[in-house]
Amino acid sequence: FLWQGDPKYWKGRSPELFPFIGRLMDKTYELDGEKHTINLHGFLRDLELECTERSEHRLTLSLRDNEQTRQVYPRAFLASLIRELEGNTLLITFRVENRDEKPMYFAYGGHPGFFVPMEEGKSFEDYYLEFPEACRPMRVKFSERALVDTMDTPYDLEDGRRLRLRHDLFDNDAIVLHGMDRSVRLTCGSGPAVTVRFPQMPYVGFWHMPHTDAPYVCIEPWSSIPGRDGVTEQFEAKEDLISLEPGGVYENRWSITIEG
Repeated sequence: FLWQGDPKYWKGRSPELFPFIGRLMDKTYELDGEKHTINLHGFLRDLELECTERSEHRLTLSLRDNEQTRQVYPRAFLASLIRELEGNTLLITFRVENRDEKPMYFAYGGHPGFFVPMEEGKSFEDYYLEFPEACRPMRVKFSERALVDTMDTPYDLEDGRRLRLRHDLFDNDAIVLHGMDRSVRLTCGSGPAVTVRFPQMPYVGFWHMPHTDAPYVCIEPWSSIPGRDGVTEQFEAKEDLISLEPGGVYENRWSITIEG
């Protein structure tokens, strides 16, 4: 079910996004009155984590701040990814300990891709994303540089619940929504399906590589949105970032359930 990476479409699989999600103007932000540069989606996805716990149904991977991370994010921390299997559900916990003398400001998000179609005889267009209850979410508006514009726009769903897949949906990059149920199901109405639940994250993005016929779709729960176009973000002032005091611990739990 999980996309396995293909450079033709997207070499990623299920990156973890920390300490920022998406892009920043000129890759730059301010913290403690100083400017710092960080790449798309932060650094966690690019680094090798240490396996600190392993059993038949549970795995913990950890990253401590180091010289490389402090060059782009000047904080002392311990970040852990905990994955647990419970039946047909993968439980994911992201945990951060602030080991610094100053508050931490950060974002966290998931980025799993899923094969579409999920079974032979089906097409990409047979599938849709479905929320549990009817809603009219707001779409985060992005500029041509994939930075946040100043306005949200209502996003109409079929029957208030469904977003039918087609490849050109993503020609203008990700569809990022908020104001909806924090659970979404990828299905064609029968056969295998995937449900992603993200109770602590107010945003969800849907994406595949633009202008392609990529055979996957990403379901991306986000705690916050990318930087604004034309603005160098100050992390202390960005209201949707998570704020964690020295000695504090933050945990975010979400899940992926396979059906059929």
